[in-house]
Amino acid sequence: MARSEEEETPVDTLTVSRRWLLLKVGAFFNAMVGIAVAVPVFKYFFSPVKSDDAYKSWIPLGAADSFPIGETRLAKFTNPVSRAWDGETDRVACWVRRIAATEFQVFAVNCAHLGCPVRWFPKSQLFMCPCHGGAYYADGSRASGPPERGLFTYDTKIVEGNLQINAGEMPTLANTAKLVQIQNARGGSPCAG
Repeated sequence: MARSEEEETPVDTLTVSRRWLLLKVGAFFNAMVGIAVAVPVFKYFFSPVKSDDAYKSWIPLGAADSFPIGETRLAKFTNPVSRAWDGETDRVACWVRRIAATEFQVFAVNCAHLGCPVRWFPKSQLFMCPCHGGAYYADGSRASGPPERGLFTYDTKIVEGNLQINAGEMPTLANTAKLVQIQNARGGSPCAG
């Protein structure tokens, strides 16, 4: 008879069991972790699909006449892919060398070894890296030290009297590697094999 009494007791549908509650809470947290992992993965895979015009930005550095021929000067520009919360860190430095009336070289301020900022010394006509002793000639080619290559350069153009650089991409080996021929070098090209 005990069984029939149990069968006759009505089941309260509003009662929440501990097992049911823990199952729902666990499923909620698992879903949150799944979303937190999935969002960066989807952004990574679909980032090439998104066209970002900031990566094709030509940034003005100033009037071309403000850079005297034969001199190298420090210039700063605003990173085209910066955000409002970047503050002062969205300002990027570069070295501008004017070779002729319409010919410029613009170097990234970072050493090609480990990225320390290089300084220009006009008396010795060298860029020097304070971190590991790397040195570069005025044309950006490697002079000595641990860097295995010259300074990275930006593409330049003059528009309406203003010097502009293609600052959408950081200059790296992938997009601006160039063979620098040293003038008055003795012997053949090191790349001739």
